[in-house]
Amino acid sequence: MTVAPEAPLLFFDSGVGGLSILAPVRNILPTAPIIYAADSAGFPYGTKSEAEIAARVPALLGRLVERYRPRLAVIACNTASTIALAAVRAALDIPVVGTVPAIKPAALLSKSRVFGVLGTDATVRQPYVDRLAAEHGADCTVLRHGSAALVQLAETKLRGEPLDPQVARAALAGLTSQPGGERMDMVVLACTHFPLVEAELAAAAPHPMGFVHGGDGIARRIAFLTQGQSWPAAPTPGTAVFTRLDDQQQRLRPALARYGLDQIDQL
Repeated sequence: MTVAPEAPLLFFDSGVGGLSILAPVRNILPTAPIIYAADSAGFPYGTKSEAEIAARVPALLGRLVERYRPRLAVIACNTASTIALAAVRAALDIPVVGTVPAIKPAALLSKSRVFGVLGTDATVRQPYVDRLAAEHGADCTVLRHGSAALVQLAETKLRGEPLDPQVARAALAGLTSQPGGERMDMVVLACTHFPLVEAELAAAAPHPMGFVHGGDGIARRIAFLTQGQSWPAAPTPGTAVFTRLDDQQQRLRPALARYGLDQIDQL
């Protein structure tokens, strides 16, 4: 099937977290047209039930694909991916890339054999995380903690508002306070929002620890799935699409522009 050069990549998240996936994709595919969709009316996903997310995400992606005709869709949200990826793939006739917690690289990198999985409440309780931990970290102690406040911290940061350092400290304490937590040397950022506040997490860490996430691997996967396809000769302005557009989203404009998203639309 021939793909028109102007056919965009579609990124989907509940908020700004997917920008941590968009950034490495921009590095590999600098002229790719981009539609970045944020379900601001449904934000945040991490505190919603599995049933709500399973119903909401495929329906929204169906509407987005109908409107923007992308060549590929990226569910740039760990919570939505762990719950709705299979349903979205069944509903759409284009490739769909999901995001998975970077448990395998954390297990490979951990010297102490204790690492943490920091995500949303919805993500860290998924059986999918159990399977990844059993497959790749069977000899490790895998600590988990869900933090809705850290998701909000990332949104606050991208709006350019003052940050409370206690939020990052509390999120890490949710891991380090567990048995074995004093030996934890790696943290999986299992929510796409969290790489956006990695600097704040590193500053709050009570002892040296590394942070891993899946952005680079997802970028390579997208490049592989689109190899041989045509792209525009030069970058074009990207579009950020919100399901609710109010003052909070408008305050994101400067940050969105830094990611090449110069236009704003509403679904």
